[in-house]
Amino acid sequence: MRRLFPVTYETADHAGGDREGAREWDLDELADAYAYPDRAAGEVWLRANMVSTLDGAAQHDGRSHPISCPADMRIFGTLRGLADAVVVGAQTVRQEGYRPARAREAFLARRTGAGQGPAPSIAVLSAGLDLDFSLPLFTEPLAPTYVITGAAAPADRVAAARAAGAEVLIAGEGAGAEPERAVRALAERGLTRLLTEGGPKLLGQFVAARVLDELCLTVSPLLTAGGAQRIAGGPELAVPERFELASLLEEDGFLFSRYRRDRHSPE
Repeated sequence: MRRLFPVTYETADHAGGDREGAREWDLDELADAYAYPDRAAGEVWLRANMVSTLDGAAQHDGRSHPISCPADMRIFGTLRGLADAVVVGAQTVRQEGYRPARAREAFLARRTGAGQGPAPSIAVLSAGLDLDFSLPLFTEPLAPTYVITGAAAPADRVAAARAAGAEVLIAGEGAGAEPERAVRALAERGLTRLLTEGGPKLLGQFVAARVLDELCLTVSPLLTAGGAQRIAGGPELAVPERFELASLLEEDGFLFSRYRRDRHSPE
């Protein structure tokens, strides 16, 4: 791993801008590099973590793992290790076989110091609640699993979620949750360091609602062609929203970028 941006004197002295300066970063270094920014009490920060091929595919054969790499998975684990809650769409839960987030010894002291539990909660946004509530994600979590939906969601599925042990949050008047209200509902429970891992439909909803603060995007040096989804889907913004590059790392041809909302861009 080597840092390409921002360039510091230490970076220049040790890496010299070439691959000879590359080395594997430990989890503390990654955690420092991806730390959440300081915020006022109760203020939410929503970041997304996604991977894309050179030609814009967010998946291969329906899953993101084939376009990932070991360094990407270390960053994936680090981002989870820093988050209060991981926010994900129901389709991604089904496709990726989501399980409860696990506690990791490497992050225990850091999480304890931040007033966090041993592992982040998983929060699933779903309109129809077409989920298998017998899975460990719902029955055996280390931290509460949340199901976020709308007031018009099927009552029997809401009851099934609650019976399985999930905490159901109503964050919309229709069948599905409204992105801004979903984020606010989690913040009201003290979950302000939020991480979304998609899928593309959910990320597109957060983008359209303009509630995304940061995008951690891995660019994979692969070409897939085909008709795979982009990292974000859904309606197009009338005016594109600008984000600013915060950092850029590289390992084995994979680029690990971090972009933050440009606070000076017009809404």
